[in-house]
Amino acid sequence: MKRYSYILLVSLLMFTQAFAQKPSQKQSKKIILKGATVHIGNGTVLNNASIAFENGKITEVSTSTINESGAEVIDAKGKHIYPGLICVDSRLGLEEIEAVRATLDYAEVGELNPNIRSVIAYNTDSKIIPTVRSNGILLALSVPEGGIIPGTSSLMKLDGWNWEDAAYKMDVATQLNWPSMRIRNAWWAPPADEQRKQSAENMAMIRRFFDEAKAYAQLDKPASTNLKFEAMKQIFNGSRKLFISAASAKEITSSVLFAESYGIKPVILGAQEAYMVADFLKEHNVPVIYTNPHSLPANEDDDIDMPYKTAKILKDKGVLYALSINGSWQQRNLPFLAGTTAAYGLSKEEALQSITLSAAKILGVDKTTGSLEVGKDANIIISEGDVLDMRTSQITKAYIQGASIDLDNKQKELYRTYLDKYELK
Repeated sequence: MKRYSYILLVSLLMFTQAFAQKPSQKQSKKIILKGATVHIGNGTVLNNASIAFENGKITEVSTSTINESGAEVIDAKGKHIYPGLICVDSRLGLEEIEAVRATLDYAEVGELNPNIRSVIAYNTDSKIIPTVRSNGILLALSVPEGGIIPGTSSLMKLDGWNWEDAAYKMDVATQLNWPSMRIRNAWWAPPADEQRKQSAENMAMIRRFFDEAKAYAQLDKPASTNLKFEAMKQIFNGSRKLFISAASAKEITSSVLFAESYGIKPVILGAQEAYMVADFLKEHNVPVIYTNPHSLPANEDDDIDMPYKTAKILKDKGVLYALSINGSWQQRNLPFLAGTTAAYGLSKEEALQSITLSAAKILGVDKTTGSLEVGKDANIIISEGDVLDMRTSQITKAYIQGASIDLDNKQKELYRTYLDKYELK
């Protein structure tokens, strides 16, 4: 049986490696995209506009004529230009085949691992990555999972020879999974008392660990080096963010107050019941990464469309938020999540910001990406239709820091292969 399992694993891995792509080359000359509808990403839309970029940076965005001397000019008339989309919660590069454990590298043994870095496990040869960037996602936060503190997440370019090439901003945030405070009554769940006891023990563990880590951070010269506590120093001095996964209203409020007791301003990830505590989030100036709006309501008495309109509620309350979706290959649906929120109260440009500029602000990279403004990186996508609408979105070109990205992928290759097969019959 082991022999057959090994053969199956090898076969699957060979299949995933059959399609290979070389990373893009750096931009070599000035490029001008001409005559398109340009969606800046900050709410502004320019019709019949052009955008120029050189050495990986945007040099001009204008509705007037741009000097074309020495430039490669691309006619984009009738098309739409957007900032590259950003996913802020993914296992991209850490997961390949969900059913094959040997291809999963997003979790480490143990409950408290702040010193674990997802960036060094990032696999640039993943065949999922090209399928995701084909839908306009150019940057992704690669997030570890498992345990209470699974490690640090890093923002990656979806292109590169290795993880060093692909890293856009390393060690953006330390991830903290807040213990569930919801009592589950399912047949498979432990008794309610056991659930409460486990939750209390986990919260006590977190409090004790943070107390010890803060005390360690205040030492000038610790008697011995503790790698876990060393990794926590950046959270206490504010140079690294703390992302807390919390779903219910009670979990959100308790985790925010916990973080603030240590002088930390957290970011809430998940936030299914954020609509219940939007005023609290605004009062405490806490950003939110709202996950999986394409889902069922969190509670039986919620409006059936509550997941779709939560983004509008957060926007109206003045909460800084971004949209996300769990997993790896699922990230290709990110723009369509934003499209759904546009159908439930937001404008198209407000919805776009939730996966571009607002995401960049939450990750602390809005000075270099997230919008099409002069001086920022040329992270750009060109679509023949509305990028938020799955019926019309078709990405025809993409650039990461000015480098033209190959938009082919394994799925397109299979489509061409079998299209030819059945056309011959």
